[in-house]
Amino acid sequence: MKLMKSILLASAMIGAVNVAQADDQYIPLLSYRVGPYAAGGSGFYGGVIDYFNLVNAKGGLNGVKITWEECETEYNASRGVECYERLKKAQGGASLVEPLSTGIAYGILDRVAEDKIPMTTLGYGRSDAANGKVFPYIFPLITSYWNQAAAMTKYLGDKSGGLDKLKGKKIVHLYHDSAFGKEPIPVLEAQAKQYGFELIKIPVAHPGNEQQSQWLQIRQANPDYVILWGWGVMNAVAIKTAQRNGYSREKMLGVWWAGSEEDAVPAGDAAKGYTSMTFNTPGNYPVLDELRNKVYAAGKGNLSDKSRIGSVYHMRGVTAAILWSEAILKAQEKYGKGKQMTSEQIRWGFENLNVDEARQKALGALGMFPPVKTSCEDHEGSGAVKVQQWTGDKWKAITPNWVVGDKALTRAMLEESSNKYAAEKKITPACLK
Repeated sequence: MKLMKSILLASAMIGAVNVAQADDQYIPLLSYRVGPYAAGGSGFYGGVIDYFNLVNAKGGLNGVKITWEECETEYNASRGVECYERLKKAQGGASLVEPLSTGIAYGILDRVAEDKIPMTTLGYGRSDAANGKVFPYIFPLITSYWNQAAAMTKYLGDKSGGLDKLKGKKIVHLYHDSAFGKEPIPVLEAQAKQYGFELIKIPVAHPGNEQQSQWLQIRQANPDYVILWGWGVMNAVAIKTAQRNGYSREKMLGVWWAGSEEDAVPAGDAAKGYTSMTFNTPGNYPVLDELRNKVYAAGKGNLSDKSRIGSVYHMRGVTAAILWSEAILKAQEKYGKGKQMTSEQIRWGFENLNVDEARQKALGALGMFPPVKTSCEDHEGSGAVKVQQWTGDKWKAITPNWVVGDKALTRAMLEESSNKYAAEKKITPACLK
């Protein structure tokens, strides 16, 4: 009897381990589940692992199973670099990497190019990395901070009755004092000059739990709108402090990292009416039901709190894993269906993605994120976003269609910035084959 119990226990332990086979597709996860940004990391990587488990439960990617290994970065740049270096050659070599951190992404930017490992920066990181001629291994998929900033201006212009109506208005950019918070400033400054609004830049020190002086400045300036470019605890603090200072949450527009349930729920009633950008449409989708029925029902779900299934961060992780899987499948089309792909082959897959509405429907994710079509010149693949509003208990999309800002402006900025980078690094811009 004791022996039987030991065998059963050993079997259970083996089943809980993600055991890699020689022909599996290995993806290291530079995750963070502790620290001030744990809510974002746990939700995102939970969504990633849930989708991996779904893919494996359905037989893999044309028979190729996905295996993974997590390394806790705590959203710390130096730890992230250490994790990358430790895992990049593990289990036959990394297929791709996604640190979900601007600081870590900048820290390994040159390393991934040297190692020939594609890095996605889904909705963050260097916006000019969309130029694949200069950054062949970087993929800021779906949309970048620059295109988000341009879409914010368009939305606020539409809300005011037209972009010309922004003239003379005051817009505060309340931002996390980091590379992340500073990333959209060039676009906002260019559009302030173009449309004649006053841009007031107010930084908030990490982690953002003290904002009294910043909101005193906002109260004195009495702006027409406040763009909240926050992350983690900073967001709920900003929303609650806005309420205490009598500033309407309907006039606040958050970055998509300030638009999750984990940002709104802690703010309580103060969050009702608050809006943020998003590159996912809130709601339920067949792929999420599949996760519930095939992954969580089998006891393989990654989130301990099942109510988080389909939440903003979870859905974002599912979206990332879908795009990674599609890149691997695309690579298989060229280099061998049902075979393990190298990181260089997957890079080609990322550069030739075409996840259109028909493909989204087949995946059970129609409308969950905008169609993505990449090329050497465009490693972003979309640039479209939506605006969502917190009703008091959930997010609801308030722009029925995807919003796209001034892409001519952002493309010109992208070309200038990436070519400057190429000159500094002595890179000859060209498309890889």
